[in-house]
This record gives sequence, C-alpha cells and structure tokens, in this order.
Amino acid sequence: MIEARTDHTATLLPDGRVLVAGGYSSSSSPLATAELYDPSSRSWTATGEMTEARTYHTATLLPDGRVLVAGGVGRTDFYVPMTAAEVYDPASGTWTPTGGMIEARYFHTATMLPTGKVLVAGGSSSSGPSASVELYDPGAGSWTPAASMIEPRESHTATLLLDGRVLVAGGGRSDPPGSAELYDPGAGSWTLTGSMDGPRAGPRATRLLDGTVLVAGDYRIMMLPLGSAEIYDSASGAWTATGDMIEARNDHTSTLLPDGTVLVAGGTSGGILASAELYDPSSGSFGVAQTMTAARVGHTATLLLDGMVLVAGGSSTSGDPLASADLYHLADGT
Repeated sequence: MIEARTDHTATLLPDGRVLVAGGYSSSSSPLATAELYDPSSRSWTATGEMTEARTYHTATLLPDGRVLVAGGVGRTDFYVPMTAAEVYDPASGTWTPTGGMIEARYFHTATMLPTGKVLVAGGSSSSGPSASVELYDPGAGSWTPAASMIEPRESHTATLLLDGRVLVAGGGRSDPPGSAELYDPGAGSWTLTGSMDGPRAGPRATRLLDGTVLVAGDYRIMMLPLGSAEIYDSASGAWTATGDMIEARNDHTSTLLPDGTVLVAGGTSGGILASAELYDPSSGSFGVAQTMTAARVGHTATLLLDGMVLVAGGSSTSGDPLASADLYHLADGT
C-alpha cells in the first residue's frame, strides 16, 4: 500500500478495484487518506481523502456503486465516537459529507439491506455499549431511528441472511453476551434467536453457501482467544458446534471463498499470527492453509472478482502498522 495503516476498511467496488480508507498510522493518528488497489496491475494509487480522519468506522457498498463510511473515532480525541458520515464516488474519486448519524458510535456494524437502506446497529457510544439502531437512506442522504436491539452490543457481528433478515451475535465488553438476535426489515423489529455456546467478544461471522453462518474464534473472558467454532441455522434458529480451529485466535479475518470454504487468517493468540487455515463445511473441520508473508492483526481481507483474496495492512509483531499486502490464491493454496 502507499501508506502503512491498521484498523482501516476495505471495500470491493463494482469494477473490481478495492477501496481502502482510514485506519491509523505509525503515529497512532487516525488517517483521512484513501487508496485503490487495482487487481489487473496489482498496484495501488491514491484517491481523494476523506473529509474526516477516522478509524474503527464502517464502509458499506451502496446499490449505485458508491461507498458509505460512517462513524468511528477521529483526530480530536481518539476515544470520542463520531456521528459524521460521508460517501465516496468512484467515478470522481471524491468524498462528500452526507447526513450525520443520530448517535455517535464506533465498533458498530453496517449492513446493506435488500430494501436499499443501510442498517447501522450498536457500537461504542459516549455512554458505553449501545443498543440503538438507525437506517441510512442513500436516496435522501439521511438517517432515521429504527427499533433498538434487545441487548446493547459493541464489536458484534451482523450477517445478512438469505431471507433478508440480519443476524446479530455476540459483542465485546467486560461481560460479552452469548445471545443472538434477528432484525426483520419488513416488520422493523428484533427478536431473540438461539444463543451461542457461550459469550463471544468481537466474534467473526461468515455466511456459508447454504445460508448457514459460521462463527469462529475471538475471546470470552480476560482477552483469552477461543479456538471453538459453531454454525447458526436460520431455519431452526439453533447453533451447533463444529470443528475447532487449529489455533485459537481473535481479531482475525474470515473470508468465504468461491468453492465454499472459509479462509481464516492472522489475528492474535498470545502474539500476532501469520498463520492461516481453511474451514471445510462438508467435513466441519479446519485444515492448515499457507502462512501469510507477515504476521497481521487489524488487517482486512477482501475477496476479489478473480477469486483471490487481498489481505492488506494491519499491525505487525512490533506493533507498527504495515503497508504490505498478500494475495491468497485458492487454486494452489498460496
């Protein structure tokens, strides 16, 4: 990458390029810079800077090909959440402020709904973990309140299911919830669904090809990483244990590959990891994958249109942000 960064966002654009935005630098200062990765040339180019420097934000591809960036924390005070939101236009390479969120937040989730609106849920607010939810309308460029979640959550997961509902699970705080709940866009309401096998703080969730959801790793108490994994079935509303990861880890990435397997990479487990593994839904087990060229945490993993996975940035074993990137080739597993 042009600039070393960690805790940034990476968004696959309709033309196959990847937009990387924000995060923080080696000076621990949130960044306003953004850059584009072009898979055809395997090169990075700078694009317009955001109007606000930010990290721990969300980035969501809109139906018209633009990208909505919302919330996070900025330069004025690293621990104060933001309401500011802005939209990136790939055609012009520029950012434009859009309506500010109703509640300032970071460590929240943002999910593109089949309705064309973006569901933003939970996160860290000025008063702690939040249950509040709001909807962004790209046409109007405005936010409206939605029904609150049943449980306050931060660093949780939000997964769009095949039937259009959104599964929210876990979260990170001193007493992380093991509960999960479903948002129904038609009814505009939340209902509890089956609980996970225990609390998970900052879990990673991946919707599999059959519509079930894999949740793997992260931590439970005292920041101890988990190796366990489980599967959510929306038809029954139940969770079922599946094979453990080879290595317990948190703050990793989890990416669905075209063949239906899931690439889990990096994170921490006492130290920052370069290891990776593959989950095979047919056997319910994890196998060893090629190790990354660098140990990473706070990185992103983006499935490209050609089936490769771009792993970019993150923090290294020294604690410094990385400018390097890796490509994972599904065909030869490297």
